[in-house]
Amino acid sequence: MAEQVEISSFDLRYEGCRMKSAGSEKALLLSILEKGIVDPLYGINAKESRILLDGFKRYRCAKKLGIAIVPYCSLGSDEAFGIIELIRMANAKSLSILEQAKFIDELKSVHKMSVSEIAGLIDKSKGWVGMRVGIIGQMSPCVTNKIFSGQFPVYAYMYTLRPFIRMNGINKKEVDLFVSSVAGKNLSIRDIEILAHGYFKGTDELRSQIRNGNISWGLSRLKETFSDAGDCTEIERKMLRDLEVTQKYMQRLTFKCNDKRFKTNTFYAQANLLSGGIIRQLNPFTQAIRQFHDQTG
Repeated sequence: MAEQVEISSFDLRYEGCRMKSAGSEKALLLSILEKGIVDPLYGINAKESRILLDGFKRYRCAKKLGIAIVPYCSLGSDEAFGIIELIRMANAKSLSILEQAKFIDELKSVHKMSVSEIAGLIDKSKGWVGMRVGIIGQMSPCVTNKIFSGQFPVYAYMYTLRPFIRMNGINKKEVDLFVSSVAGKNLSIRDIEILAHGYFKGTDELRSQIRNGNISWGLSRLKETFSDAGDCTEIERKMLRDLEVTQKYMQRLTFKCNDKRFKTNTFYAQANLLSGGIIRQLNPFTQAIRQFHDQTG
């Protein structure tokens, strides 16, 4: 049951565990102007304050609009178990995988909980928890800050940059330099992918231009290279287009499969049939692509 509390009573120590998004926050601000704050904020009741865990966008919007009283639900008085309860609620509250990872890292590093202990309390496998621990362990403070502040898209990191780094053995310092160079430039996922390939596998001149902020120049040069298929035969050009489209939709589906808005039985029935067909093709597809990649390398 939600209660009405003063906005000044909140402790924001976990704000860095939740991602910012200027676009969604702007839309939320307009919604609150029209309807008020509909969903309560969630936190932990400490001795002298309320430690906020969920509702930071609503909090910031309320501050901008001068709203002093907001709806609030308590997740208890124990900090660690409040975080556990929030993660358990993730299906409803839609925590992203990196937000889950950040909170799990807090449970491990601050509250000294083991992977198996966390897994048992949130009713997930040790592999599920361990994978999230691994994600945070791979990220430098610089990259973490750029993603959680909304300057670098989480999708670009998870499904473009992270696999690319893993396959090419790139060190964290170089990753930091690249992310710092392109963060906050409102680049598309595709543009970031093109720049990453150019930066990590291209010339020293190109790396230097990107580091110095000449993003448009670098992107233009790289797009010319990618689009230059003048020496290719018609069948080769068609194959390149097919590969590009396949990569695009694989990345899109990987991201969309985690969407919590899918609800209808009709959707589930059709999606199950289609996804089953894809699963049956995965092994031969993966084998063929691996062979093709080795052949063209």
